[in-house]
Amino acid sequence: MEMEELTPHIQELQRVLGDKIDEEQLASELNKYLNEYHVNIDAAKRGIIRKYGGNDTATFVTGNALVKKISELTGTEQNVDITAKVVFVDNKEITVKGLPKQIISGILGDETGTASFTVWEPGALVLAKGSVYHFRNCYCKTWNDKVQVNLGNRGRVEPADGVKMELPERQISAASSEVKIGKIKEGMGNVTVTGKIVSVEAKEITARGEQKTVYSGIIADDTGKIQFSAWSDFGLKEGESVCISNAYIRGWKGIPQLNMGDRCEISRVDEVTNVVDTSANQKTVDEITRIGGGLDITLEGLVVDVRQGSGIIRRCPQCNRSMLNGACTTHGAVEGVMDLRLKVVLDDGTGAISAIINKNDTEKLTGVTLQAARGLAAVQGEGVVGREMTSKILMKRIRVVGNVMSDDYGPSIIVKSAESVGVNIEAEANKLLDEVEAAI
Repeated sequence: MEMEELTPHIQELQRVLGDKIDEEQLASELNKYLNEYHVNIDAAKRGIIRKYGGNDTATFVTGNALVKKISELTGTEQNVDITAKVVFVDNKEITVKGLPKQIISGILGDETGTASFTVWEPGALVLAKGSVYHFRNCYCKTWNDKVQVNLGNRGRVEPADGVKMELPERQISAASSEVKIGKIKEGMGNVTVTGKIVSVEAKEITARGEQKTVYSGIIADDTGKIQFSAWSDFGLKEGESVCISNAYIRGWKGIPQLNMGDRCEISRVDEVTNVVDTSANQKTVDEITRIGGGLDITLEGLVVDVRQGSGIIRRCPQCNRSMLNGACTTHGAVEGVMDLRLKVVLDDGTGAISAIINKNDTEKLTGVTLQAARGLAAVQGEGVVGREMTSKILMKRIRVVGNVMSDDYGPSIIVKSAESVGVNIEAEANKLLDEVEAAI
């Protein structure tokens, strides 16, 4: 941090510590914690207060924050106040540690620019599009070279009554950048994609109390496939080849989605014949981590861990979600339906990824059927079922196909199909020997 950014934190510490340390020494200590120990600003302040005999339960962490315009944000701020208009807002559900969590995300704007934002602990907070608010105690990060504004459990949002804010007209870049579907990442804007329409459908939905039609489907090229959506009818038909210009990318649970807004243009092109096949859409964990997510991805790896939650589970009969301690997070205490599941970690040599495998594929991979599992559980307890399945699958190589999603804990794959992969030990040993000899 620059000294200008450290000043309010130094002033907070002086109020807590009094004359126990002078300002110059305090600045030196704070710089050491941040740049040598590499801790965040709040941890640094707590450490200094404990070191010099202050009360580390003091409310210094909610002291004076920096006040910045959006264009001044660098993505490194730990405590910043922003006054901005809500340009777009979306209340959505993400999965954290296997449980649903409500957050608010969207786009903020002021006279200097726009930035995406996320409220991680919204509670009863309701944000209205077009209204101006004071966003207090925010922290910022960067994603795809763009600043993101975050509000955690210390953050708060207050209506900016009487504040009027005019945003500059949206700047439109001169040209849309052409990109292959397999290279698309969440947050991209103004992209051009050429491919074949695999499917398309129109759905009637209710948005803000109004009946609207949304058009969605799948488009594919030789590198991958992606879901698209549009509020306008572009007359897309299954099987035709098109070039989509001036689209933008948003993500749902880490899966990039192609959005066609009011500036989007569609043109018909010569038939795209070289379209990816699901079975050939194989990626490594490293590639998956970089793109964030995707549809119908094939991954092959070694099962290096079988996680808690594998074995017999119970699902809500109304929403089919897995239950925890006899209750559904949506419908409360209900009589669960017994099911079988595997939660494993796959390692392909480039990285590791979590995979959730359904009943049919769990039975196929382990040889343990739901009926057999119920019988085993009745005699020895349900915990034995998970251990039995672990002994059948651990350190085995499998190939899975499914949708990759991402949350705060990284990517995971929801498996549609899975199969065991035989390993030719002699061939693999010879390959490893050749690699070792080549490296010597």
